[in-house]
Amino acid sequence: MYKKWNKQFIGGEWREGNSERVYVDQNPYSEETIAEIRLANEKDIDEAYQAAKEAQKEWEKVNPYQRQAIIEKAAQIVEKRRDEIVQVLVEENGASHTKANIEVSAAMGIMKESATFPLRMHGKIMPSVIPGKENRVYHNPAGVVGIISPFNFPFHLTMRSLAPAIATGNGVVLKPDLQTMISGGLILGEIFEEAGIPKGLLNITVCSSSEIKDTFIEHPIPQIISFTGSTPVGRHIGELCGRHLKRVALELGGNNVMLVLKDADVQRAAASAAFGKFLNSGQICMSLNRIVVERPAYEAFMKAFVDKASQIKFGDPKNEDVVVGPLINNKQIKRIQNLIDKSIALGAEYALKGEVDGNVLAPTILTNVTNDMPIAQEEIFGPAVGVIVVDSEEEAIRVANDSDYGLSGAVHAGTTEHGVEVAKQIITGMIHVNDQGVNDEPIVAFGGEKASGLGRYGGEWAIHEFTTTKWISVQTDPREYPF
Repeated sequence: MYKKWNKQFIGGEWREGNSERVYVDQNPYSEETIAEIRLANEKDIDEAYQAAKEAQKEWEKVNPYQRQAIIEKAAQIVEKRRDEIVQVLVEENGASHTKANIEVSAAMGIMKESATFPLRMHGKIMPSVIPGKENRVYHNPAGVVGIISPFNFPFHLTMRSLAPAIATGNGVVLKPDLQTMISGGLILGEIFEEAGIPKGLLNITVCSSSEIKDTFIEHPIPQIISFTGSTPVGRHIGELCGRHLKRVALELGGNNVMLVLKDADVQRAAASAAFGKFLNSGQICMSLNRIVVERPAYEAFMKAFVDKASQIKFGDPKNEDVVVGPLINNKQIKRIQNLIDKSIALGAEYALKGEVDGNVLAPTILTNVTNDMPIAQEEIFGPAVGVIVVDSEEEAIRVANDSDYGLSGAVHAGTTEHGVEVAKQIITGMIHVNDQGVNDEPIVAFGGEKASGLGRYGGEWAIHEFTTTKWISVQTDPREYPF
């Protein structure tokens, strides 16, 4: 039990929340108690935002090289504490060792990229139509950013907003998912505190949405809300931000498709499918949700895919050879099994039936799937997948686009050029040729289309997400007015 993780981080102080409620954080595999914490309430949220606002006023004046140095130091601390962070992810998130190490490395990539942001917030001097005038355009911090982060990649997906927000001169209030309050929240507070950020700049409020309602979003201080999570919740947050004229960055759900075309290397495609589906037990917004295969490649692909998936180790994530560990809670097991049962009732069949043990669902593959079945239309967010066979490339593209979502995806084809031409026709924010859908690099734009979100994270796009643009004109010569 992590006894030290029992305090909120507000105004630079570790203290108890003001709620009457206590949350018990549990290991999703063993269901043992990891930590207990008195939750934050609306009073704590207000104090956190007030602290962030005051600290930000001074932080934006800090020399960019000093801001850079603090972010770099935080990255060094993460590297130094890698083993500890991995262990927390295994115990609290149910992550495999492979996934946990991938997650820490991804977070460090974001931090190193963000460390360059203070030196990249340069403006422009532009000409004017008015004689004797010049136009100056500046990128300034937005002010205070509210971050709501998810349970599935808690450390990385929190850092993806946190590091850029701080690097670009903002204050932050973070609300991690309760189920990963340590790996997605409290441990980050300790890291940045050790790195030397000003007191009150980063605040971490562990609270229940059912108690604080929409206070975190509607509070008048934050100018930007950054949310990663489900599409229904994202729609609600977007509506609130629109009403209050706040900016919003939303990375939401996906119904990600992988196309296996008839000229594809099926062994390579099968290896991609296994990684892109079963990493982190399928609990990734970019995980493959549907695999669409042209009929000539279908039989060979299915054999290779089932062979590959059936060899994947599942069970206790403390064992380093385990790939598929527990889902975050038993509710998810029941939800996914319901999708499977409904699809089988409509004609789908098991190609590989994964058994359920507690919160662990072994790799599961359905065949004879059509795109209107629940397993194909709803985000699975677990280690199950439906394979759809089609008779032409045109049909494959049509099926791929027959979804409300458009986050990530993949195309396997015989040549790069063929794959790229097909990829261009898929309506999605990200798509990968001769690879799988789970890709995230710190210098590249990350985000979705349609119901998969708004805005882009990563690289120069993150700078724009977390800053505001200001025009200052300078009239150097006296100006003649018409009256």
